[in-house]
Amino acid sequence: MNTLFFYAVTVLIWGSTWFAIKLQLQSVPSQVSVAYRFALAALILFAWCWIRRLPLRFSLRQHLWLMLQGITVFSTNYVLFYEAEKHLVSGSVAIIFSVLVVFNIINSWFFFRVKPTYQVIAGAGLGLLGIMLTFWHELMNLGSSLENVFGIGLSLVGTVCASFGNMIFARLRKDEMPIVQGNAFGMLYGTAVLMAYAGFSGSKFSFDPSPSYILSLLYLSLFGSVIAFGCYLTLVGRIGADRAAYCSVLFPIVALGLSAAFEGYRLNAVSGLGIVLVLLGNVLVLRRKQSSGPAPGSKPATTGTAQALEV
Repeated sequence: MNTLFFYAVTVLIWGSTWFAIKLQLQSVPSQVSVAYRFALAALILFAWCWIRRLPLRFSLRQHLWLMLQGITVFSTNYVLFYEAEKHLVSGSVAIIFSVLVVFNIINSWFFFRVKPTYQVIAGAGLGLLGIMLTFWHELMNLGSSLENVFGIGLSLVGTVCASFGNMIFARLRKDEMPIVQGNAFGMLYGTAVLMAYAGFSGSKFSFDPSPSYILSLLYLSLFGSVIAFGCYLTLVGRIGADRAAYCSVLFPIVALGLSAAFEGYRLNAVSGLGIVLVLLGNVLVLRRKQSSGPAPGSKPATTGTAQALEV
């Protein structure tokens, strides 16, 4: 039940953040907006740690891993996605990000020798096919202009970067790194990297006082960063990076619902078939035979898992 809860919350929140990111792209540089987002999220997490008196002392080796996590998960990949949405519609970026499940399967095999089952591979492939059908019209309208190609390239590199970050977190979970404290330091290091990059690149540390920017920033920081990351990384620790990454295959479905509600999107027969295939793929990936052992990379719930639920 808890695993399904974490899964649903992650999909619903992160599926809606693609639209919220669009509201961040008006007048503030991408790296500065991402820095604001994770600085606020880190502040919330450290405040939570102080209130709950959670331990914050870790070894130098653990801090080095947390720095790598901050560089991959909490800075670089998000700047790339923010920039990509300047060249592509948010739904198209979400489609490309759904390839995360494939990169995580490959990287889990390469780094941890976790060979995926045929069931997981089939489910991931079925889900990706469903995503393509669901957004077939958008894919056909990507065009061949250099701007669209650049946006696709940024999205792919950002997705690969996110996958490396997932592998780093899986490594940290082997050392029983608590999720809340680990995320707090990771976001802190990611913010530091973004601030340094913004300073060296000459970006202005401007701020947009409009309600849409402020509300989207608060949503992306609290829900998209603090709550959703806690739920997702809990899934990585419980069921493995390959199966947890299937959340990314469902993100565009939530984006589709928002588009239908606010952007006039209309469901057609091809899109409907795509949604069915995504759901069938979801069942294949999450379903586990009774004779099988724990999922690759999974482990019993730890203190960090319980803390993530409390957040």
